[in-house]
Amino acid sequence: MSAVTPVPPGTVGPTAIGPASSPPMAIRELRGLLTNYRRTWRASIVSSVLAPLLSLVALGMSLGKIVDAGPGAHTFGTIDGRPVKYLLFLAPALLANTAMQTALGESMYPVMSSMKWQKTFHASIASPLGSFDVFLGRVLFVGLRVLMNSAIFLGVMTLFGAVRAAGPGGLGALLALPVAALTGLAFATPVIAWAVLQDRDTGFSAVFRFVMIPMFLFSGTFFPVTQLPLVIRPLAYVTPLWHGVDLCRGLALGTATAGSVLLHLAYLSAVVGAGLWYGARTFRRRLNP
Repeated sequence: MSAVTPVPPGTVGPTAIGPASSPPMAIRELRGLLTNYRRTWRASIVSSVLAPLLSLVALGMSLGKIVDAGPGAHTFGTIDGRPVKYLLFLAPALLANTAMQTALGESMYPVMSSMKWQKTFHASIASPLGSFDVFLGRVLFVGLRVLMNSAIFLGVMTLFGAVRAAGPGGLGALLALPVAALTGLAFATPVIAWAVLQDRDTGFSAVFRFVMIPMFLFSGTFFPVTQLPLVIRPLAYVTPLWHGVDLCRGLALGTATAGSVLLHLAYLSAVVGAGLWYGARTFRRRLNP
């Protein structure tokens, strides 16, 4: 009887976590998710358009007129000696918030459903894909969803005159688009890594209530963080949303400096890297017990 040559570890199969876990393999998982999304995109596109439209009309234009006419208009900064209109101050921050909300929405219930109810993760792991391929494919899919919604929001911003010709070549707002995507990934990678471990959805409502909403309100979206009490400001500065908001706003208004850009990009990239590290372990623990 001839000897069977053992398969080197980490090549193919459900336990692959080594060299075979590579971007090309993760693309296969992404393609599967995109194939499914082709059948469901119409349901999400409506909210993707209506949410930024209503936000800019209600907050940027209606409330913005009141704010601009008030005595505190100068608190939102000045450009060429003139106060920044509230719409221009708010819109780039809402762009970063759109990225955060899209990322969180796509990273919790869909991940738990794929693990617990639909069992699509189990189907993927039964193929040559490894656990990290499944995780990375999901991250790429969420990143594309974030980029799509952010692009729609930027289009609505342009339509309502909330885009200022700033930055290199007057494309500051366009440069904010990949920053918004990076901000979304800073939320998506750790949350996906955490969500795959959940057997109940009670923790998801806590994330929305005690994480997303406070960050939405107090990360510099509606007013500068410097207006917060001194003891609370450090909490805002350590959130990924503040870094995304500040960088998107700085690029859109043309006020960003090289140092601030590098600082924000380094912080957001570090969070994404930590999320990838965490996700590689949680997916392996859950899918390869």
